[in-house]
Amino acid sequence: MKTLFKSKPRIPAELVRHTRDLLVYVDANPKPRDGKRDEKVQKDATQVVANLQRQQVNSRLIAADYLEANTDLLDLLISGYEDMDNALHYGLMLRECIRHQCVARYILESNQVNKFFDYIQNPNFDIAADAIKTLKELMTRHKSTIAEYLSKNFDSFFTEFNSRLLSSPNYLTKRASVKLLGDMLLDRSNSATMVRYVSSKDHLIILMNLLRESSKNIQTEAFHVFKLFVANQNKPPEIVTILIANKRKLLRLLDDLKLDKEDEQFEADKAQVIGEIATLH
Repeated sequence: MKTLFKSKPRIPAELVRHTRDLLVYVDANPKPRDGKRDEKVQKDATQVVANLQRQQVNSRLIAADYLEANTDLLDLLISGYEDMDNALHYGLMLRECIRHQCVARYILESNQVNKFFDYIQNPNFDIAADAIKTLKELMTRHKSTIAEYLSKNFDSFFTEFNSRLLSSPNYLTKRASVKLLGDMLLDRSNSATMVRYVSSKDHLIILMNLLRESSKNIQTEAFHVFKLFVANQNKPPEIVTILIANKRKLLRLLDDLKLDKEDEQFEADKAQVIGEIATLH
């Protein structure tokens, strides 16, 4: 592997074949017989895939074309999270592939994105954290693809996202998920999705419950989403009714919500939200 990209680099097609051979080997040998050799194969496969994503032929990223025509390779990478020994290697390779819009589109349209709702709740901290990182890459990198996906799959996606991630008893899962939710809704390309999300009383109730979490980190991330409900100038009547019914509790909770470090923007946003709620009647 040390000479792979030096004096006599292999042509892209050879690299692709070598990558496939390495991945098939790793998949077929889940229990290493030679620890050092298998560890080297794993690192080789990861390095090949990472470098391959950037190889161009006539200004085209040929890896994207190949992956689009051979989605079984993507299936293999995704299911790699089920391999406790090699999950982190698969995760890194998968994120490199998600650099290509066609890969992200395939994962979304084939509904394989739902598998990450399970992977993120893996009891192994490192694997769960890696799966969260991959889901974030998938849901934020390619703006137009994500906007289209969320528009078409709004109900099914957020039903799963809310019930399996935002309602998870696991601290890491809940904190990372509410932060990802904020990243998605605050992205301008997802403005239509954001308006739709903050018009739902069920979503509002979920965010209000997250504001009551004992973890200040979760409270803070939840606030960044909750403020969108309040800032909406066209709040549905049912949203206004819920805010009014919980006005005192919300004002007291928000007043107590403080960051460890001074943040002028956060304080300004909080003051605006408190003002908006206080005037509701």
